[in-house]
Amino acid sequence: MLQPEKNHTPERLKNIHIMGICGTGMAALAGMLKQAGYHVTGSDRQVYPPMSDFLEQIGIRPFEGYAAANLKHTPDLVIVGNVIRSDNPEAVALGQSNIPYLSFPQALAQLFIQSRTSLVVSGTHGKTTTCSILASTLYHAGLDPSFLIGGIVAEFQSNSRNGKGKYFVSEGDEYDTAFFDKGSKFLHYRPQIAIITSIEFDHADIFEDISQIKAAFARFIALLPPDGLIIANLDDPIVAELTAKAPCRVEGYGMGEHNDWILKSVSPREGVSDFTFTHKGKTHSLTIPLSGKHNCLNTLAVTALLHHIEVGFDTIEHCIQKFGGVKRRQEIRGVVDDITVIDDFAHHPTAVKETLNGLKNAYPDKRLVAVFEPRTNSSRRAIFQKDYAEAFSDADLVLLREPLPLDTITAEDHFSSAQLADDIRGNTLEAWSFNDTEEILNHLDTILHSGDIVAILSNGGFDNIHERLLQQMRGKSPISYNLIS
Repeated sequence: MLQPEKNHTPERLKNIHIMGICGTGMAALAGMLKQAGYHVTGSDRQVYPPMSDFLEQIGIRPFEGYAAANLKHTPDLVIVGNVIRSDNPEAVALGQSNIPYLSFPQALAQLFIQSRTSLVVSGTHGKTTTCSILASTLYHAGLDPSFLIGGIVAEFQSNSRNGKGKYFVSEGDEYDTAFFDKGSKFLHYRPQIAIITSIEFDHADIFEDISQIKAAFARFIALLPPDGLIIANLDDPIVAELTAKAPCRVEGYGMGEHNDWILKSVSPREGVSDFTFTHKGKTHSLTIPLSGKHNCLNTLAVTALLHHIEVGFDTIEHCIQKFGGVKRRQEIRGVVDDITVIDDFAHHPTAVKETLNGLKNAYPDKRLVAVFEPRTNSSRRAIFQKDYAEAFSDADLVLLREPLPLDTITAEDHFSSAQLADDIRGNTLEAWSFNDTEEILNHLDTILHSGDIVAILSNGGFDNIHERLLQQMRGKSPISYNLIS
């Protein structure tokens, strides 16, 4: 049991320990703390790329596993990730000590955000990509932003940055903060300008229904100051409903004519999208190095925010074209014999559908092979079983891994990849389910041919399937890997 009176930032702060350091947000925070001059240690039980590679590059080698011994060096502050449970042996040891502690969002807000203008990107989908486009464009526009993002931005080779400019870009996650604070993370981020991309049901392990998610977003919206701004996707009915009660000005973006920023046309090419939009009756055009209508909408939201802070359209156009992408968001991992292997983080049915649609439009003459691992707490539940059947409609072939079962729900509430494969075949598509990654790799070896696009979708390591597939296609021996639970 942690002592509430120890939940604060100490006056003397040099050595910081992070529990759950391999989470994307936690690793980003570790990078910022290192850049700010703190000595950082950490621990985790799932150490895998890309976060393990990133931490090694910045000089942090985490403790493997959680133990009281990891606190023997008596850090000045411990930051507790939301993957940590109250019975975690390291958390128990923390509770028995006199070491001050903070949650991840508390630490981010108190050590970095409070001295800057807070730009928060929130929503069920597109947060990481939208954040990355925003941070990249601010940087190329010479505004030297700070940011913390849930993915590694290509031009920085990092998911965090401690800049000298006035703006701080953060990914506003509605997931809960810590075992000792069940409120959403984004409630700590002091938003002054916010983007809301979409609001759908997700995170079934902490939210019972959409009403609870709406309540979290309503609390977030209420945090905006009267002179703030919300850039909102008003094509989303829930976003429109909640932002109607905002305490500040709201500018809408989307495809509907009721928006202030209206997406008009999208022309996809391989890895690139040209699009036009209107604002106050004038038509503008942009080119982005990303595929899909959803990414054009993400870029349009960024454009609206940049316009508000008085960045000109010519500068926006010039700087957005310099965006180098985000790891695990339509990231091309390699090409062998004209077979392209793409890694993407998509896992919610809507994200899967939008990602595959974008890739199909970008590569219309090529066969699209989708490989999917249900790994989140939501995707391993039957709640989205029917929704996934339509999510793969743009793929030509679908390979599914059976998820590892959750021990917190009954057998009938578990998601079934075998059932999903049956449902997809009912939609006249070829689909298979497999018990493990080895079976998927063996099947890919028999079906892939030159010209294929292989989209591998997972929010986890997926047993390093991307590199193993590329090496398999090159005819090399399988590389070593760690199984990720």
